[in-house]
Order: sequence, then C-alpha cells, then structure tokens
Amino acid sequence: MTARSYSRIPISLTLSTLAMAVTVGTALGFEHLGGYIPCHLCLLERNPYYIGVPVGILGLLAWRFGLPRLVARLALLVIAGLMVWGMVMGVYHAGVEWHWWAGPSDCSGSMAGVTTNAMDLLGDLNSVTGPKCDEAALRVLGLSFAGWNVVASLAIAAIALWGARGK
Repeated sequence: MTARSYSRIPISLTLSTLAMAVTVGTALGFEHLGGYIPCHLCLLERNPYYIGVPVGILGLLAWRFGLPRLVARLALLVIAGLMVWGMVMGVYHAGVEWHWWAGPSDCSGSMAGVTTNAMDLLGDLNSVTGPKCDEAALRVLGLSFAGWNVVASLAIAAIALWGARGK
C-alpha cells in the first residue's frame, strides 16, 4: 500500500461525514419519531450539517478518484468552518435557553388562535409557529439539544482540522 492509503485525510473525511450524518439524523429522529418539534433556531442549526454531508462526500470522491490532496483538504476546511458556524449558533441558542441574552423576535412559539374547524385549518398553517426558542425541549446530562450541538460541532470541527493538516 502506498503512503496515500494511510493518510489521515480520508479517515477524517469519513469520520466527519459520518458524524455529521448521525448528528442530523439523530435530530430528525427526535423530531419525527420522538415528537420533539424543533424551534426556529433548532432548524437553523441543522443547516451546517445539511451542507457539510455533501461536502464530505464530494471530498471523499475527490480523494478516491485521485484528485490533488488540496481538494480533499479544502473539503475538510469547509467542514471545519461549517461546524464552527454550527457551534456558534449552538452557543447562541443555548444562551437564549438559559436566558443569558434575548433570542430572535420570530421565535415566540405562539399557537394561540389555532382553529379546530377543518375549513380554516389550511389558513391557520401559515400562522402557527414552532415552540419557543428559549425553552429547552429536553435536557440530557444538563445539556439541551443546542448544547449537544455545540459538543458535536466542536468534535467534528476538530476531526476535520486534524485531517486537513495531516498527510
């Protein structure tokens, strides 16, 4: 085997891509299987993962098909940047949940005035919003989903940076 096959670049691309897919998959599982409706900030925190998974796959394909190392390294740097973005959003959201600072004004979570009339239901779909951003739906080991997003984003960013600087 060549030195290229033992490189940490494909290892970190694989690990970071799988970790991003598992993280966003877990969030989707809590939403669709567990019944936890995400707030506005929760939905925004998923965007780095939605972008990062395809970037990771493209980086792996670039590596597999023998494109220059720079292409795969750039994919890892993009992943690291996306995860830092996700981490910043997670810190902001966790701060909103702990009432350290105010959240966005469109995160009120009001469901007042929802109709039980089937004829008015379609009209009400545009007025119903998700839960409040300042109320954690669940805490595990003291951390909300936003807090766990910070942990996951930090770990994935570290893996991506480890690979980007490696051989």
